[in-house]
Amino acid sequence: MKPGETGVPKPEGTSGESEGKGDSGGKATTAACTTEDLAVSAVKEPADSKEARHLLLTVQNAGDKKCDLYRYPLVRLGADARTTVPVIKDSDPDAGRPVTIAPGEEAYAALLVSGGARDEYEAKSITLVLQRGKSGSGAGKPVDVPMPVDTLYADDGQLVTYWTTASGYALDFIMSK
Repeated sequence: MKPGETGVPKPEGTSGESEGKGDSGGKATTAACTTEDLAVSAVKEPADSKEARHLLLTVQNAGDKKCDLYRYPLVRLGADARTTVPVIKDSDPDAGRPVTIAPGEEAYAALLVSGGARDEYEAKSITLVLQRGKSGSGAGKPVDVPMPVDTLYADDGQLVTYWTTASGYALDFIMSK
């Protein structure tokens, strides 16, 4: 994180410190990030844990322009997943504001794979879709996230956090679960 950045998403429709809405003085808005703009990875937390219950999803802007990440990633664990992982609503201190990442910068979302529910299943894939400005709208094609282990043991207690530029902030919401 750069000095002066808080890791808190910027207001929706804005792209940073000096840029404003497209209709305010002719300044352009920042485009939504797409999976084509990003390098995506997942690591288990802590790295030396035997289980892979807690994952840190990382996206790095591999493009040449700033882009905005909206809300949280739409994540599915396993090829047979029927729904996306629910979000931890209080993991976004500024609801409705996107996280802007410049080229080379990273953003994070934490994923709780297993929350202790009874219906455990094996997941051999993680699929991620980004959201656009409207809730639930996809930005780009689904991307397969490289697996940090061969198989995840998931259950109905899965949760994901909102995007942030502070990895520790995201992890705080799932590490105690």
